[in-house]
Amino acid sequence: MCQHHMISFVDPLVTNYTVVDFRNKATALIEDIFARDKIPIVVGGTNYYIESLLWKVLVNAKPREMDTEKLIDRKVELEKEDGHALHKRLSQVDPEMAAKLHPHDKRKVARSLQVFEETGISHSEFLHRQHAEEGGSPLGGPLKFPNPCILWLHADQTVLDERLDKRVDDMLAAGLLDELRDFHRRYNQKKVAENSQDYQHGIFQSIGFKEFHEYLITEGKCTPEASNQLLKKGIKALKQVTKRYARKQNQWVKNRFLSRPGPSVPPVYGLEVSDVSKWEESVLEPALEIVQSFIQGHKPAATPVKMPFNETENKRSYHMCDLCDRIIIGDREWAAHIKSKSHLHQLKKRRRLDSDAVTTIESQGISPDRDKELKEKGSPGQSGEELKSGD
Repeated sequence: MCQHHMISFVDPLVTNYTVVDFRNKATALIEDIFARDKIPIVVGGTNYYIESLLWKVLVNAKPREMDTEKLIDRKVELEKEDGHALHKRLSQVDPEMAAKLHPHDKRKVARSLQVFEETGISHSEFLHRQHAEEGGSPLGGPLKFPNPCILWLHADQTVLDERLDKRVDDMLAAGLLDELRDFHRRYNQKKVAENSQDYQHGIFQSIGFKEFHEYLITEGKCTPEASNQLLKKGIKALKQVTKRYARKQNQWVKNRFLSRPGPSVPPVYGLEVSDVSKWEESVLEPALEIVQSFIQGHKPAATPVKMPFNETENKRSYHMCDLCDRIIIGDREWAAHIKSKSHLHQLKKRRRLDSDAVTTIESQGISPDRDKELKEKGSPGQSGEELKSGD
């Protein structure tokens, strides 16, 4: 039986545990496992955290002599400020990073400001240094450990959605609501009463808490019918965000692992898990063969998953849509935006207004060019003296 690490080791009320803290603790464990001639297996989970173990991608800006909790709280304090004000401040100290971040993305904007405030070096400069290291790429620094291998379990989207819905139902049957009630009573009820509840930090941002907020705070205070409706609403929301998160995680694998530029990209082997009745032949046996080949220093018989990388695509390009009054970050996001229903609606609305304006001018017997000329010179019937006195 393998020894498991980092399970139930953070107090639920800790709100300042970050991916940097996770990386530091997990890296120490991985190095210890290697030192004992064992093979560490990272199971997840949140791909952002896994990425922090594979590549040198994070900036550890905390000076050792300063208090850790105080520094992390600084980022939380920054996040309380207006997003546009934060973004304006970032544009003054790190214009390159500001151009890559949306003003609404307060977490990343605050993080970049925190890096600068604590070190005096811009966040973008730190990243440039990482990219310039041997084995670095536009997405980060080199690999942290040699010869890694990624096993990606994926399923047909319809099958995955059904499986996730069932998992929520199973969690409810196993006592999820009792667990939420108990946690709410012990940790959350006082914060709600003080109007200080924060669903953006710590364990409270996890999927499964905020979806049942209305149900938990009104239970026993409203009619059974109303309470039941809020419960159904919470269950529906939990299923929706769970499926959305699964899609996001799969997209992360495609964008950050499969399409990653540069030489330091470990092979990703796909294992199809749609049909669990074929687990042995489709998942377990191929996985064992791949891992065994890596241990022995051989090339596995299986072929890694490949996705082409578009070198011309800029994932941090800045676009301003005047029609929708929106800032769009990224070439792909911009291409999607100009095809979106909301943008096309605004475009249609603008064309209709322009068409109505032209029609009005033409109905008055004045051409658009003539109308412009008259606006510049004054309306008919005005004498030069009148124009002059009007000035």
